[in-house]
Amino acid sequence: MKAGRFKLASAADILAGRSEFLVEVKGWVARKHTVGGLVFVIIRDGSGYLQASAKKGVADAAFDAAKGVTMESAVTIRGEVREDRRAPGGKEVSVKEFEVVSQAETWPITRTAAKAASFLFDKRHLSIRGPKAIATMKIRAEVIGAAFDYFRENGFHLISAPTFVQAAVEGGSTLFSVDYFGKKANLSQSAQFYEEAALPALQKVWIFQPAFRAEKSKTAKHLTEFWMIEAEQAFADQSVNMRVQEELLSKMVERVLERRQGELKTLGRNLKQPELPFQRVTYDEARATAEKSGFGFEWGEDLPTEAERAISLTQESPFFITDYPLSARAFYHMTYSDRPKVTKSADLIAPEGFGELATGGQRIHDYKELMDRIAAQDLPSESFSWYLELRKFGMPPHSGFGIGVERSTRWIAGLKHIRSASLFPRTLSRISP
Repeated sequence: MKAGRFKLASAADILAGRSEFLVEVKGWVARKHTVGGLVFVIIRDGSGYLQASAKKGVADAAFDAAKGVTMESAVTIRGEVREDRRAPGGKEVSVKEFEVVSQAETWPITRTAAKAASFLFDKRHLSIRGPKAIATMKIRAEVIGAAFDYFRENGFHLISAPTFVQAAVEGGSTLFSVDYFGKKANLSQSAQFYEEAALPALQKVWIFQPAFRAEKSKTAKHLTEFWMIEAEQAFADQSVNMRVQEELLSKMVERVLERRQGELKTLGRNLKQPELPFQRVTYDEARATAEKSGFGFEWGEDLPTEAERAISLTQESPFFITDYPLSARAFYHMTYSDRPKVTKSADLIAPEGFGELATGGQRIHDYKELMDRIAAQDLPSESFSWYLELRKFGMPPHSGFGIGVERSTRWIAGLKHIRSASLFPRTLSRISP
């Protein structure tokens, strides 16, 4: 047979019956075993896994090449598609030609070594080829894609913001500082201020870009570098803001359920579509729940990690914790006129102990009120000069939020640790590979 007769096809197309009879497949050797005069090879490409078989006496050169190939070698196979109920997906390629494009050395990730999570992350550049890592990244891609579709369908404009900034959005204690041509700059914690600046031009905006937090937290939900989806909307109060968040998360879940059932099965995740609207639980109610669970804390504090987890375990679907004290929120949050110590803010919490996914609230839009808040918190007003100036030129009531891509992926995929939701995670103790 001539190579030109074979049509390039993916594993997914072959298994779905969308390919020709004679196919060419390019991929990597995920597994193989030999039974007498047959070599069975599982080929992985970007779309999935496909079984191929090479038979001695029928295609001797292909049989010899398949028998000698090593795990994770890059290969090109050519052959005939045939039905086989014993094969994964019910189809197999009977190999006529087996080309080893790049022979791999002995694969270092053995079953014994793979039991150590630290080793897998030391070898993350290789371990991302594993089925669970691949499934997670495909789910993550759907989470991101669903966000793009949701915001496009709802009239939000995608913008980008600087990574080098001077003002702190989330407080100065979690900043990564860098030298910027002799001046002190910081890596961005959030694009919120720049989104607010864009509101009078575009009214509804969102971003998708990395954020950096120098938090010395060794928990299952913290990374020092992560990807954020943030949105701001003019003429929108906190009730509208929460509705956007729950619709967005619901769309993410819906997309994954529609397109990634196989990946959810690989991860052993039983994911269910949440019902709208999400339940609203006040900070005071959440604090009482934490107290009953043995994780009490003082009014005015942000929720401690263990308290948040205990509250999260009481719910079966995502929910909001609303009305946080001003002392637990950033300076720009609006408060209630009759409760000046309580903010119009909320955290979106995942159930099952996963905890916070998003934080949002209504922003102060009045110049004098914002100036008074900055003064009351003894913050340097000069650091927020341009942010303050926005309030002098037609800034209406507005609200917004930020939701973590890795945290959302972690909950949707049912991952034990957030680092598994990042291709190359950055934590307090890891900056390589």
